[in-house]
Amino acid sequence: MATQHFLSLNDFSKPRLQALIQRSIELKKNHHAGHPYRPLIGKMLGLVFEKSSTRTRVSFEVAISQLGGAATFLSPRDTQLGRGEPLEDTARVLSRMLDGIVVRTHEHQNIETFAHYSRVPVINALTDQFHPCQLLADIQTYVEHRSTIQGKKVAWIGDGNNMCQTYIEAAAAFDFELVIACPQGYEPSADLIKKTPAPIQVMHDPYEAAANADLIVTDVWASMGQEQEIKQRQQDFSRYQVDAALLKHAKKNVLFMHCLPAHRGEEVSNEVIEGLHSVVWEEAENRLHSQKALLELLLVPETVSKTV
Repeated sequence: MATQHFLSLNDFSKPRLQALIQRSIELKKNHHAGHPYRPLIGKMLGLVFEKSSTRTRVSFEVAISQLGGAATFLSPRDTQLGRGEPLEDTARVLSRMLDGIVVRTHEHQNIETFAHYSRVPVINALTDQFHPCQLLADIQTYVEHRSTIQGKKVAWIGDGNNMCQTYIEAAAAFDFELVIACPQGYEPSADLIKKTPAPIQVMHDPYEAAANADLIVTDVWASMGQEQEIKQRQQDFSRYQVDAALLKHAKKNVLFMHCLPAHRGEEVSNEVIEGLHSVVWEEAENRLHSQKALLELLLVPETVSKTV
């Protein structure tokens, strides 16, 4: 049987993704009730990160620990990757010692190469193209508050970056409408939109995009590796702040999400991120619970139904 990886949402079927969200909610409830669950005793998770991280690293380290396993963190300066060892060689070696590998890298092709040569499951902890683990937490958060995201309208305000592109995949996986508002020149991949079977619109008016939205999502204007573009991006994105005026165009019970870290006063106002519509702190916590469900699925699949 081929090794199951999680490089994008498209690696799982719709039923499996739905089941994963429900399992995340169940594991969260059990954790908050103080019920220990340790199916991963003896399992070792490797974290190979070429980019900096707070939430992703901590949530995976805590997740594997709470499930009974352990993690080892590897940055380029700690490994031969930083001295030019081929990805395929690193993947071959690490996958003979570890039970699963979480990779945060730049080009999405890098993680695809890593997974191709790995004997064990590889999880995408963020690439320049996709960030699927964050979407699991986002969907879990919305379901906890509103029961289902199916048929809802999601407005993405800002850069057509890896988060935006993962929302494009999520629109098809979870059956919601997605409207993207970004400045000209910052649109997500047109090819990705064309091949995604979901109602997706790309426009340049953030207020039109937010009209009657059930969920509004944004991210920083300059992602990791784009720091030299900050001044230009601040100018280009000046109309794209999620503030109280923009929220007035959405539904009264609209939720606001941000994957964090946030730059208050840029992509989101302090009033919004600290306001009644914001669920960003639960969204951040849910990285832990959704990734516990993901680790359970990939590392002890016999405990999860294989019919989904």
